[in-house]
Amino acid sequence: MASNEPEHSREEEETAAAEDEDTGAQVAPIVKLEEVSVTTGEEDEDAILDLKSKLYRFDKDGNQWKERGAGSVKLLKHKETGKVRLVMRQSKTLKICANHLVGPTMTVQEHIGNDKSCVWHAADFADGELKDEMFCIRFASVENCRTFMERVQEVAESQRSKEEDKDASAAAGVLEKLSVEDKAGKEKAEEKPKEETKEKAPAAGKEKVSESEDKETAST
Repeated sequence: MASNEPEHSREEEETAAAEDEDTGAQVAPIVKLEEVSVTTGEEDEDAILDLKSKLYRFDKDGNQWKERGAGSVKLLKHKETGKVRLVMRQSKTLKICANHLVGPTMTVQEHIGNDKSCVWHAADFADGELKDEMFCIRFASVENCRTFMERVQEVAESQRSKEEDKDASAAAGVLEKLSVEDKAGKEKAEEKPKEETKEKAPAAGKEKVSESEDKETAST
């Protein structure tokens, strides 16, 4: 057995030397992968918030919270319309967990018993159809949770002011239209007496002519 040990170690050394030897051969990849451009639908939007978090959805049937996914929650502002939507994707699969607009009536409240979480209601479109959902989101720190709540509140207030300005502009337009119509109606009302005076003037002339003819006849 003592004579076999060196032979075995010699075989291992020869195998190792063969593996380390550079043959200079180049092996081409079997499959060539091409770059593919991926569109996320966020190209026309700017991210005004991006935080790591975990999202939950309240299951009404089971009366319990169910995990929706962990990833980055974003507030995206459209470059043209100025509308802001909340979007969250799972970190590994990039599957959409939440996708809805931040409207003027949206409010975010701290989750009772956990200062790192907050809850809100929204008409969500993550599953391809509009659903009224109740969400709960949890962050790694209290600061991130407060930042999220404050930013959402700011966006909701800005959208509310835009709606008020829009309503005020619409009301001003209606009042202006009514005032123009009222002015036009007054002008038409003022024109009618003048027209009647013009029509009566020839009739008065005829009466004077007839009176002069009667006087001439009487004198004759």
